Amino acid sequence: MTTEPENKAEMDDALQQLEAAIDRLEGRLDGLFSRLEGQRNQMREAEALRLDRARLASDLDAAKARERELQKLADEASEALGAAISEVREALGKV
Repeated sequence: MTTEPENKAEMDDALQQLEAAIDRLEGRLDGLFSRLEGQRNQMREAEALRLDRARLASDLDAAKARERELQKLADEASEALGAAISEVREALGKV
């Protein structure tokens, strides 16, 4: 039979091993949680970039549509001005 002091020494040794294992586990968990938080931050940044890209693409589409509209109006104004110039020249030629 083992005596009580030997049992206590074995229990103390086992307790120290358990505490060391728990410390190692906590250290690894802290590392994993840090990596997880880093990944979450990257995911949030990536989502923000996707939203910015979508907004910019929409803004670009709207700007291109406005450019086409303005070009059409400029073409119409140019035609009207050309017609007016022709009319003025014709009128001056008849005088």
